[in-house]
Amino acid sequence: MAVAIAVSVAIVLSGVLLVGYFLHRSRRKLKEIGKTNQNNEGEPKEDLELPLFDLTIVIGATNNFSSNNKLGEGGFGPVYRGTLHGQEIAVKRLSRSSGQGLNEFKNEVILIAKLQHRNLVKLLGCCVQGEEKMLIYEYMPNGSLDSFIFDQVRGGLLLDWPKHFHIICGIARGLLYLHQDSRLRIIHRDLKASNVLLDNEMNPKISDFGLARTLIGGDQTAVTWHLDGLFSVKSDVFSFGILVLEVISGRKNKGLYHPNHSHSLIGHAWRLWNQGRPLELIDTCLESSCTLLEVLCCIHVSLLCVQHHPEDRPSMSSVVIMLGSEIALAQPKQPSFFMEKESHEAGSSSGNQSSSRNEISITLLEVR
Repeated sequence: MAVAIAVSVAIVLSGVLLVGYFLHRSRRKLKEIGKTNQNNEGEPKEDLELPLFDLTIVIGATNNFSSNNKLGEGGFGPVYRGTLHGQEIAVKRLSRSSGQGLNEFKNEVILIAKLQHRNLVKLLGCCVQGEEKMLIYEYMPNGSLDSFIFDQVRGGLLLDWPKHFHIICGIARGLLYLHQDSRLRIIHRDLKASNVLLDNEMNPKISDFGLARTLIGGDQTAVTWHLDGLFSVKSDVFSFGILVLEVISGRKNKGLYHPNHSHSLIGHAWRLWNQGRPLELIDTCLESSCTLLEVLCCIHVSLLCVQHHPEDRPSMSSVVIMLGSEIALAQPKQPSFFMEKESHEAGSSSGNQSSSRNEISITLLEVR
């Protein structure tokens, strides 16, 4: 009897051990498969916290990245128009020469997916497959702001002063969200007219926020880097000031031609302000529709934003308040880069030396 019991117990124990062994092997196998899939396809889909589209879907949506669907190309790579499930989309295809790795890309996607504001372009999903890394955004049918404000014919027909002011205020609110109201503090670094997109109702939406770029370019970026030595929220404020002057005047900061002087747009605006003639800055196509108090307020705020020392520039929360009320504003000091073009362009060798330090990549976020 005792022998029979002992044999039964031994059989049961052997069965338990055998089942445990096979379970352990199965779990190890699943982990190995998971690691292999992760190495081949990137991180698991659920980590990205937004839809992950298959490459074949994106290829079909863009007609195999047809040149006819190409909207443009920036520091991130080419951008294509497409249609996905009946919705128009914009696909940013990461350039393979950008140097951005899979983990860096994934971190950027997770970051951007957390940012939701009516004045930011909405991220709809992404595609990570093989060497392809793409971001899929909502499509902005009216393109970028620069195509309107620097084109008097097009801009004059579609954008009167109330819409200009609406765009300025919308950009300010979007930038305030990035700097202060989101869980992460985001520094754009490259705010300019071509990075502000317009929807069907001409509402402004800031694009290219949160993307790590290996090449940092553009007039505003070069100016703020030269002034501050590194990027900060006050660098974005400076860029916003330049952008407002461009929206009001319909002229680019760089390349401004004036028969009486050779200042940049900032210098030209300061000169008119200091001489009591700020309204001469207004684009002629806006003169019939503008509200003088709003225009003067915008010029005043922009000159405060382009002050030489970052501590003299307002925060974006202050900018939003100033644009939305009639409070008394501090008088601006002589702004940065109030200089003759000859001084700016003198010494091409020194300019070549300084240009290399703009080719950097910086992580620009703080957890609140």
